[in-house]
Amino acid sequence: MPRSQHIPFYFVLDQLLSLNPSIRPMFGCHAVYIGSKIVFILRDRKTHPEVNGVWIATGHEHHKSLKKEFPSLCSVSVLNNGKGETGWQMLQVDADDFETSVIRACELVLHDDPRIGKVPKPKKKKKK
Repeated sequence: MPRSQHIPFYFVLDQLLSLNPSIRPMFGCHAVYIGSKIVFILRDRKTHPEVNGVWIATGHEHHKSLKKEFPSLCSVSVLNNGKGETGWQMLQVDADDFETSVIRACELVLHDDPRIGKVPKPKKKKKK
């Protein structure tokens, strides 16, 4: 996979290389897929810098156990206007343990941890 200066936190792709990750645009960011499953969104933008980092695709049922492994894990506030938990959780780029936590999250993906990753629902076809 060619290195791109536009993809933030490229080390994530290096960590997942053996799984042949693919990148797709999403929310003006870069979604990381393993097969049909989205595992991360890589975000480093000027708007809303408080949500820059690596977003983890997970569900509410996994938040408690993931927060034990990643104490700095938090909800992606822009997805719900700051009201409550979102399914998406994130590792903020300015956290002291950012890189080590992201590498650990990649290790979980490499070991097919069921807490990380979702298969997106198919897009609805537009009616003519």
